[in-house]
Amino acid sequence: MQYQGQPDYVHGSLARLGVLLLNLGTPDAPTTPALKRYLKQFLSDPRVIELPRWQWWPILNLIILNTRPKRSAAAYRAVWDHFEEGSPLLTIARQQQRGLQQRLEQRLAGSVTVALGMRYGNPSVASALAELRAAGAARIVVLPLYPQYAAATTASSLDAVFDELKTWRWLPELRTINHYHREPAYLDALAASIRAHIAEHGMPDKLILSYHGVPERYLHAGDPYHCECHVTSRLVCDRLGIPPDRYLTTFQSRFGREEWIKPYTDETLKSLPDRGVKHIAVVCPGFSADCLETIEEIGQENRDYFMAAGGETYHYIPALNDRPDHLDALTQLVLKHTQGWPEHSAFDAHADEKERAQVRHHALALGAKR
Repeated sequence: MQYQGQPDYVHGSLARLGVLLLNLGTPDAPTTPALKRYLKQFLSDPRVIELPRWQWWPILNLIILNTRPKRSAAAYRAVWDHFEEGSPLLTIARQQQRGLQQRLEQRLAGSVTVALGMRYGNPSVASALAELRAAGAARIVVLPLYPQYAAATTASSLDAVFDELKTWRWLPELRTINHYHREPAYLDALAASIRAHIAEHGMPDKLILSYHGVPERYLHAGDPYHCECHVTSRLVCDRLGIPPDRYLTTFQSRFGREEWIKPYTDETLKSLPDRGVKHIAVVCPGFSADCLETIEEIGQENRDYFMAAGGETYHYIPALNDRPDHLDALTQLVLKHTQGWPEHSAFDAHADEKERAQVRHHALALGAKR
């Protein structure tokens, strides 16, 4: 049978490095139908909802997807129009993609392609991998933009990569970056962003480091996420010289009725003014890019909780987004994980003209035989 699709490998082509950036995802539009599609894909993931299908299916399809999309669409509309591509996460992720591409091209003599994929929604993981295949990426570094590992985020994103690669004939060499919660450059960038905020607005009574929550049973099942969040908080505050009694690690965005890892961000903020804490700053180290959970939930909703409870000064410190030091940290992370690959060497990246001529000759010879 003759193969009809695009071949995975073009004979005689020069291989290059591929970098696959992954993030959670975003709906295509701030509308109820778009949110329903997005939430159905997201909440159907068994890594996200670890319940038997027979138990979860009626809850999702008969209750959640008939009520939540409309509420979520309204929240998305509140932040959507302030970003060039509509979605804040997608806009920032594209900026990160471009910034990482530029930095890696400078370090690897241009022999690299950075693609962006979203675990849910668009651009899909499949489309990002197709982009890398078309660019001739024989080696791919997969970088999920979740500093702290969780099965519901990192593992789920890698599932999508592996499922797509099952359909490829010629598999690339693959390296995955599972977490970077204690990488010095990442921690330095976080500390610098907090330090700059304090220089402008003063030292808060408490620094709140808020991470996305997960059900408590995931922790007991062996997920390292909770521990890695606390490690990040401690190492960042050590850099800043902030003692343990001046910062808190909390968890936001819980969903459903079961217990999630604590303390909860919203309940903590409601309680702080009665404890004499009137001035706080909140940073979200687990979010590589601002999105609905930071802009609306932390920047607006939780601010209202704190101020209504008697707080006086509330600041949200933006995610690292496309800060130069953040992009530098991601560049260092990719380079660390390409050690030993040809593109990492300037000599191999600048293959001499004789070698290139031999490759071109081989490709022409193969073409003449067809």
